[in-house]
Amino acid sequence: MVTIRQSRNLAMATGLALSLAALPALAQETAAHADGPTAQYEFSATTLADIGVELPGLQPDDPVITQDEFNRAATLYFERCAGCHGVLRTGATGSPLTTDITRDRGYEALESFIYFGSPAGMPNWGTSGELSDEEIDLMVRYLLITPPTPPEFGMSAMRATWEVYVAPEDRPTEPQNDLDMENIFSVTLRDSGEVALIDGGTYEIVTILETGYAVHISRLSASGRYIYVIGRDAKVDMIDLWAETPNVVATIRIGLEARSVETSKAPGWEDRYAIAGAYWPPQYVIMDGDTLEPLRIVSTRGMIYDEQEFHPEPRVAAIVASHNRPEFIVNIKETGIIQLVDYSDIENLKVTSIAAERFLHDGGFDSSRRYFLVAANARDTIAVVDTVEGRLEALIPVGRTPHPGRGANINHPVHGPVWVTSHLGDDTISLIGTDPEGHPDNAWQVVQTLYGQGGGSLFVKTHPNSNHLYVDTPLHPDEEISGSIAVFKIDEMVEEDPQYTVLPIAEWAGIEEGQPRVVQGEFNREGTEIWFSVWNAADMVSAVVIVDDQTLELRHVIKDERLITPTGKFNVYNTRGDIY
Repeated sequence: MVTIRQSRNLAMATGLALSLAALPALAQETAAHADGPTAQYEFSATTLADIGVELPGLQPDDPVITQDEFNRAATLYFERCAGCHGVLRTGATGSPLTTDITRDRGYEALESFIYFGSPAGMPNWGTSGELSDEEIDLMVRYLLITPPTPPEFGMSAMRATWEVYVAPEDRPTEPQNDLDMENIFSVTLRDSGEVALIDGGTYEIVTILETGYAVHISRLSASGRYIYVIGRDAKVDMIDLWAETPNVVATIRIGLEARSVETSKAPGWEDRYAIAGAYWPPQYVIMDGDTLEPLRIVSTRGMIYDEQEFHPEPRVAAIVASHNRPEFIVNIKETGIIQLVDYSDIENLKVTSIAAERFLHDGGFDSSRRYFLVAANARDTIAVVDTVEGRLEALIPVGRTPHPGRGANINHPVHGPVWVTSHLGDDTISLIGTDPEGHPDNAWQVVQTLYGQGGGSLFVKTHPNSNHLYVDTPLHPDEEISGSIAVFKIDEMVEEDPQYTVLPIAEWAGIEEGQPRVVQGEFNREGTEIWFSVWNAADMVSAVVIVDDQTLELRHVIKDERLITPTGKFNVYNTRGDIY
């Protein structure tokens, strides 16, 4: 058997990782991948790692692994790999890692693949130092045996975690503070399991609240009073902004791993319900909007839309609330199904299932808030749903691995209203026409392609009051690019190939250690300034940098030892109104 060290020596001599030619299903080519933060972004860090799954009965040809080794390997897998490859290793953004595939490849090829990674998105766990040789050996042996199935999480388990700290009748009937609530930013402090609430006018930290781990998103109630946050450990926290000091008034866990939460926004149904979707178990739950009491759990297990084959782990990705009808729009990643969940009668729940495309991830509304656009990222496609008619409007091919966040809506000087996505896998930025009535020739097609700094982009951002489109590249391997932002002027998009300005955000932050990566711009309420997270390692200095949108000059830097790994930021006014 060739060891990792021997593989590394051979790769250095030949320029290729050993046996990667034998891995067409797992890698396209061999090369070092971006270190650290690529894996950190997908890092699930769930309590799946703590559930103590029993070692399956080993077969005679299984690799030797003890219960203790199995526990450690399961922890590593749940923490580092499940976000892409799935809890049951059936694949999604990442390739399937079921035993029929892994055993065909063999120990040496898997060992090299884990060690060196690939440009297709697999982190280089070995060369980056993220995993030791011993840990890689554990992972290879784990991948060669049948994956464990974590426990389910039904109503009794859910209700056991549900707590109401301040009952609705005991909450204030008017704001007890003088905060400008519409200009508060909810900032994820990823690795500390907290969110920071920061005043958008004074740049002061109002409070830091303990939440679930690695909060994925913050969502606002229709009234703007409550912030709902969900951690990757499936913990939902409800924050009351009216309290003297904003605090958590209710909490619940809706599973073992999750990404999405939302509240009802249709006229007459504002704040009535909340909904959260889980990665494990594959399900979503409708809750009381005032207390988070779980009311209805719906499993998403079912058939893949095109193959019509059963999938055991169709995870719930983005959820948004229709502004037009009492419906939640639930995106089911692996099956490629978009569900329109009518919450007007949850006892007699009506669900419209739309066959769209795999693998659904994130997205947002067009500027009219009628059409929802979502990335089927592993299929390089944007799916469009008409939330008024309740049907699929279009499937639009775009660049490699679109990752729009919520996207960006601009009024293009030539093509009218367009929605924008950037991509993880290439340097393109796709502008899609979204006005079938005013600009029918442009509707639901890419009307212009911009070229940014490179692949590794996660978010684009603009504002109705801005003339700029901002594009981040936090997962690019080049430190200068991952630490900066490309800015396009909207009124210059009349040109065939408009150029961009580079803002050295990490340099402006004045951080001298680590590899700070700049991620997710978010505007203030007025659209006069945009905030960027400068995301560094958990034991190093991070920051939030604020840029003047008119001059593109530095306005302010927020540094505080409590700002540990800031990532997502959500302005109350913009998030409540789906303004992006």
